[in-house]
Amino acid sequence: MKKITPERARLQNSRLVLRTIYEHGPVSRAEVSRLTHLARPTVSNVVADLLADGLVAEVGRAPSRGGKRATWLSVVDKARTVIGLDLGREDFRGAVLDLRGRVVQSRTLSRIPSDGPTALQRVYGLIDDLLAHADHPLLGIAIGTPGLVDADQGIVRQAVNLDWRDVPLGSLLSERYAAPVYVTNDAQAAAFGEYIFGDNQGNSDLVVISVGWGVGAGVVARGQLLTGNPCGAGEIGHVRVVEDGVRCQCGQVGCLETEINARAIVRKVRNELGASESLTFDEVRELFSAGDKRVHAVIREVGDLIGMVAAMITSILGGCRVLLAGRITCFGDELLDAVRHSISQRVMPVLAERTTVGFSTLGSDSVLQGAAALLLHHELSLFSSSAE
Repeated sequence: MKKITPERARLQNSRLVLRTIYEHGPVSRAEVSRLTHLARPTVSNVVADLLADGLVAEVGRAPSRGGKRATWLSVVDKARTVIGLDLGREDFRGAVLDLRGRVVQSRTLSRIPSDGPTALQRVYGLIDDLLAHADHPLLGIAIGTPGLVDADQGIVRQAVNLDWRDVPLGSLLSERYAAPVYVTNDAQAAAFGEYIFGDNQGNSDLVVISVGWGVGAGVVARGQLLTGNPCGAGEIGHVRVVEDGVRCQCGQVGCLETEINARAIVRKVRNELGASESLTFDEVRELFSAGDKRVHAVIREVGDLIGMVAAMITSILGGCRVLLAGRITCFGDELLDAVRHSISQRVMPVLAERTTVGFSTLGSDSVLQGAAALLLHHELSLFSSSAE
């Protein structure tokens, strides 16, 4: 157990007061004292420091109740900048975000290189570009990347699309930019983003299943993000779901990823239609929109497989909110209905009733916002203990 030194006590009080103003503002000093159970002089001293740092501002006065009118306090959302990166399999997306996780500016790099050193240089270049357009002091850098990520150490254990293995991305960026860095798995970031900033309807049990060129899941259980020990939670893409499927890049045959990702959908539609090798995902989407029954059948098959895996997760959690994200969301209600039906056929009726299925409410920003939320939690202790 860590010894509570005066310095540590001041830091804890400062973070507690900041979080209270963040969650309840505009709010008075007296109300902060009541909510935190800190003495009023302590709150006043902490608020004075936060005002001096520019993190908090006085934003008006409460209505008069016969005595001295209380002054309202609010967090200055743009007081600090977070640089967020989503290192996707198709492109790199970067953004400047504020303290509410809102995207202020964004950049996209396409045609991502497959060799590790070049990919790292592209990361540096993207961050440099974003910093050049940031108008406020840097709080830190937050990154979501596919693959196995040891978030505690900031090490990308394996990211096949980037040709990274045991890359200490956190320390590399921290040394280069002299700033805190938080690195996490992209699907886990998306789940945390939906939980904190999305329309999650008050659910403390939430699963985001992302399907694009890769497949992954992020799980929030009882308000806690599951990361693994130390990593690997949500790696559903390499669960074997068929006996005689195609060989996956991980070496196995019949992985979920090879059955439901964007390439798999194109492959299955091509086989059904006898189409040429040049068939693209966008063309599949157009055929779906045009009502091609064979394409719709493929999408229902994909939805059934997603539901099979989702049913396992919801059975463990006792019911949850399942959100789909990634390129696959273009298939709309047909996909959602297939997933719902698949879950209902595989779990107890009471669990099916407790489970809802929908699409990501943050869309393409979910990884950026989730990674930023994790950084805000670790650096400013926002969002209570959700990411511990």
